Amino acid sequence: MDIVMGPVLFNWPAERWRDFWFRIADEAPVRRAVIGEVVCSKRAPLYFDHLGEVIERLQAAGKQVALATLAEVMSDVDRRAIAQVVEMAELVEIEVNDISALWLLKDRPFAVGPYVNVYNERTLAFLMDKGARRFALPVEMPARSLAIMAATAAQHGAETEVHAWGRAPLALSARCYHARAHGRTKDSCQYVCDEDADGMEVRTLDGHPFLAVNGIQTMSYGCVDLSTRVEELRALGVSALRLSPHSVDMVRVAQIFADAAAGRASGEEAHARLREAGLPLPAVNGFFHARPGHEWIG
Repeated sequence: MDIVMGPVLFNWPAERWRDFWFRIADEAPVRRAVIGEVVCSKRAPLYFDHLGEVIERLQAAGKQVALATLAEVMSDVDRRAIAQVVEMAELVEIEVNDISALWLLKDRPFAVGPYVNVYNERTLAFLMDKGARRFALPVEMPARSLAIMAATAAQHGAETEVHAWGRAPLALSARCYHARAHGRTKDSCQYVCDEDADGMEVRTLDGHPFLAVNGIQTMSYGCVDLSTRVEELRALGVSALRLSPHSVDMVRVAQIFADAAAGRASGEEAHARLREAGLPLPAVNGFFHARPGHEWIG
């Protein structure tokens, strides 16, 4: 199976964002890189000056490059941001994370991101008729559903990706809780989300860690880790494992998954290595087993 590096979901400084992708281009064993702003249109201009050189560096290293659209459209600014991404369709593949982008793509080939609710075969077939060639399936899909979707996609020559590592994206809101938690509004947030490189922890009233917040996005507290299920995913027909960037050595994380996918490391070995290299958070894989997402099934 291929290894895919998903988009940076957090508000990292522009130079750090650029240097991260430069290192992925030069060192990471990934076939495909998905770049672009998915969460907040206010962040997109921060990286725009570096977008061209990042694409060029990745392509020169032999990586396939996809440019992701926003996952939520609430304003004219958001619509213009999606239009700006689609204008680059001649240079890179476009990953659609909001269905409104289809009108702009005008039946050109595209990829479908995990924020589009592709939960059944008819939806998948409809999107393939519109030009979809790749699907990053929703993070909450259990194994039995992944098998059906992967088989359906393969029958039509499409590929499927599964979120294999990183905090799970769960929901998007019209309001920015990250700003509100700091006594600010969404319009005057002053980019406060840049203080939390991997999201802001949310605790219950009893003080237990519960979720994470990334601007308008709600994420899991734990880190999804499907390293022990790589062989199962291969048997299900999944084409690629998607990794979500966090502030750890993502080249090392990618290498661990590449070793597991190539049979150079067992699932248990890969999981142990990820516990050393990854986030200081509990590993979770409940969704894969049709259980609550925060659970770990060993």
